[in-house]
Amino acid sequence: MLIDQERSTVPLDPADTYRNPVLNADWSDPDVIRVGDDFYLTASTFTKVPGLPILHSRDLVNWTIIGHAVTAGHDEVRPGCGVWAPSLRHHDGRFWIFYGDPDVGIHQVNAEDPRGPWSEPHLVKPGLGLIDPCPLWDEDGQAYLVHAWAKSRAGISNRLTLHRMAPDASRVLDEGTIVIDADLLPGYRTLEGPKLYRHDGHYWIFAPAGGVATGWQSVFRSRSIFGPYEDRIVLEQGGTDVNGPHQGGWVDTPSGEHWFMHFQDRGAYGRVVHLQPMEWRDGWPVMGADGVPVPGGPVPVPGGEPAAPATSDGFAGPGLGPQWSWQANPDPSWWELRDGTLRLSCVPGPADLWERPAVLTQRLPGEPCTVVTQVTLHGEGRAGLAVVGRTSAYVAVESTQDGPAVVCAGSAAVPVPEGAAVTLGARIGQGAVVTFLADTGDGLREIGEPFHATQGRWVGAVLGLFAASHGDAPAGHAAFAAFTVDLER
Repeated sequence: MLIDQERSTVPLDPADTYRNPVLNADWSDPDVIRVGDDFYLTASTFTKVPGLPILHSRDLVNWTIIGHAVTAGHDEVRPGCGVWAPSLRHHDGRFWIFYGDPDVGIHQVNAEDPRGPWSEPHLVKPGLGLIDPCPLWDEDGQAYLVHAWAKSRAGISNRLTLHRMAPDASRVLDEGTIVIDADLLPGYRTLEGPKLYRHDGHYWIFAPAGGVATGWQSVFRSRSIFGPYEDRIVLEQGGTDVNGPHQGGWVDTPSGEHWFMHFQDRGAYGRVVHLQPMEWRDGWPVMGADGVPVPGGPVPVPGGEPAAPATSDGFAGPGLGPQWSWQANPDPSWWELRDGTLRLSCVPGPADLWERPAVLTQRLPGEPCTVVTQVTLHGEGRAGLAVVGRTSAYVAVESTQDGPAVVCAGSAAVPVPEGAAVTLGARIGQGAVVTFLADTGDGLREIGEPFHATQGRWVGAVLGLFAASHGDAPAGHAAFAAFTVDLER
């Protein structure tokens, strides 16, 4: 079951092989399940709206976005808050997602169809610092819920708490039992992200430890769900360049093979998703190549069609593509799709784009790419293309006292004709170095100074479209034509 393509004596068709990461963008804290022949995945979205994306695949390699499970969030930008580390399950004919909001508690949403509609979030357990929940419906009809703790809110961390839960997932039934206190385990720190399973007569908790960028994947097993648990590290960086390989989900294929999907923190690119083969050996799971990540190998279910989460958007409607999200709850007046264009109103808001709700964003691709759009500014304001993280930069068309001009960090304003459609772009190179582009009359050329994209709080940088007024009231709008993302493969 372990994969080493270089040592294999059986030639592999390149179409039936994959390379990690299989999701090369910020799909943080992934969890994955199989229902029949279909695989589904969800990920953290923090304060993005909509949140909790639902991805679908037939082979664990080629994925598409089919919807979102949460459609509302906060009215203001709250970096690092909101939807943390979900767990995805299928039980009693329904799909269930449990997630923690560290400032509120543990919620669940559920649906008969993963494309929706999903129920409104229901608070299963209120409290500060309750994160990374995962349910288990046992064979005897009993239900359980395990979760971790965020020290920033709860004052404790590095331990996992288990509850009995009502079978309808409406509430927990007890005060909870600490089933793993990692302060008592040599070398352990930041134990979190538990996933609860039952297999081969044991209860299993798959849980990462050691921190996002430097940690590892552990598993814990016990004959009793309340413990005691014994532990083993099953995936760590070793001699590879995959730092901190951990936190994800275990899934099997229809043919009975086992796989583990996890993230790797790549700074400005966010938490990209890797796929590892997994087998059971001597009663324990073994991931990757004897516990270290593999670069790729045979596709788990061969014969699938190539696919990837959407990036480019022709704005043909009837709605925004599923790749887009706002930085907080959007006002309907902010945007409109009309005649194959995206119309954004120039609205007031913070000058720092990281703090601005009215920025339409999507994940920054994890490989070099060129992004291009076309914007026409009508009236007063500024509208353009941005790369947003803790620090942000943009290229935009802006109304000035001397008429409209293209502006970019580190460059003077370049005049453009009134009402002109101006092509703007960005080339994202190795190391997330961004070079902005603009066509001010002599073709698409570099403008401004290079900008090194930076991550946000628990998230990677994002590509953004925005339209901002100069004052405290809306003034004008901008029309964006097709948005294209070309990967440089």
